[in-house]
Amino acid sequence: MPQAHTFATLRTEIAGHGVVELARRFGTPTYVYDAGTIAARIEELRAFDCIRYAQKACSNIAILDFMRRRGVLVDAVSAGEIDRALAAGYTTTGEPPPIVYTADIFDRAALTAVVERGIHVNCGSADMIDQLGQAAPGRDITLRINPGFGHGHSQKTNTGGEQSKHGIWHEDLLDCLRRADAHGLAVTGVHLHIGSGTDLAHLAQVAKAMEGFAAEVGRTVTTISAGGGLPTPYKDGDSYVDLDVYFRLWDETRRRLEDRFGHKVRLEIEPGRYLIAESGYLVAEIRAVKRMGKNTFYLLDAGFNNLARPILYGAYHPMSIAPADQSQAADRPEHDVVVGGPLCESGDIFTQEEGGFVSPRNLPEAKVGELLVIEVAGAYGSVMSSNYNSQPLSAEVMIKERTPHLVRVRQTFADLIRGEVIPP
Repeated sequence: MPQAHTFATLRTEIAGHGVVELARRFGTPTYVYDAGTIAARIEELRAFDCIRYAQKACSNIAILDFMRRRGVLVDAVSAGEIDRALAAGYTTTGEPPPIVYTADIFDRAALTAVVERGIHVNCGSADMIDQLGQAAPGRDITLRINPGFGHGHSQKTNTGGEQSKHGIWHEDLLDCLRRADAHGLAVTGVHLHIGSGTDLAHLAQVAKAMEGFAAEVGRTVTTISAGGGLPTPYKDGDSYVDLDVYFRLWDETRRRLEDRFGHKVRLEIEPGRYLIAESGYLVAEIRAVKRMGKNTFYLLDAGFNNLARPILYGAYHPMSIAPADQSQAADRPEHDVVVGGPLCESGDIFTQEEGGFVSPRNLPEAKVGELLVIEVAGAYGSVMSSNYNSQPLSAEVMIKERTPHLVRVRQTFADLIRGEVIPP
């Protein structure tokens, strides 16, 4: 079981490669992923029958290919994510289904994709059941149920309870079963997920709720999914969940359901952030150091166009300085600084709390031209990037088997305006 991190404020390398050299070779800002960390997290979850990666956390096809080669299946939440999975080598047939589409609606492209390609669907609304039943009656489906409670590191990552849009409201389960019957759809799976960053007590509550919902669906159930939400350390003192205890909790739930149904029940887990977050680093260059009253600012060439989590919900990311000269790394004084980006927005601050309140960070003294590394940035980093202020999407690099590979080329200006047309 991994121990909670102690995060250092000086960093010279990532996966054995010098940060300065990586920046020199690939430029900044650049996302760097350590494939070894991803592999380690996968191995920690092997007790589950099926690990299904929630690719919305980081959907670069190199990441998806890495997951696939290690037996990890994939979850898709859009037609585009289905296409990404296929581009990474996943197939549309198999047991368990290699790709599952999970959402609260079908847009027209997604409905076409799941019908034509035979993708298994995890339905999060009654309307999805009707729409799929009309287009492709007789299929097997999973139901994602909102158990009436939720939890997460932010209200914006809470996916359960009456303020969440996600899932079928638990009181509507019987109605949804009737709708499925009307279309000849067999409900073979039940899925629960209450939020990202939940603790063991709340995760245990999910397992208890799952048992009741699966029993209500009945003997057609052959798969239960624990969803994701496993906590990831971002601060000193943050801890991991005890995975042995967590698995036993779900395994006991599964065994009681098997006794009830008289057949085997597959136990899935659907992590996103847990598999990818700690592998990712956003390497940026300090382009200005300035004082504003009592505050010292380090201003980077990366902004919320590259990493939106802080501005979206005050997410905390550990940070470190990568000195230009490693011989000068030791004994640097630390002081409180505000870390921000280049965008023409007051909210372009990486060191902020939810609500937009600036929260200075204690970091080593640094100068223009040195590098700042935003850590634990693999999840919901590059996938949420935008072209705001006409900034190009950053490069992405995967360090795999000790070798850095460019897995996304930095956007050019031509890429930026591709598809834009000036009318005559």
